[in-house]
Amino acid sequence: MTIRTQARHKSADSKGRVALGGHFANRAVIVEHRGDDEVIVRLARVIPEREAWLYENPKALASVRRGLDQARKGNVAKLPPDIKKAAKLAERLED
Repeated sequence: MTIRTQARHKSADSKGRVALGGHFANRAVIVEHRGDDEVIVRLARVIPEREAWLYENPKALASVRRGLDQARKGNVAKLPPDIKKAAKLAERLED
């Protein structure tokens, strides 16, 4: 991994805003304040709270990734799903 360090002078406007440039446009960032004179801005990805469980459960995440890989390869069920069985499973899952 190459780490680029590039310092540029920027001025904050009257509301304390600083334009970061096109690289950061429409992207989520984490702004970390270190002391009174240093701010670190890092790109981030935000996961909705109700979806975070998946990333905290390695077994479930592996299962989803396995299913996506199977679908990508065209390895899908030929018969329609059992709707009653799926409904029972859905009732057991937490929202």
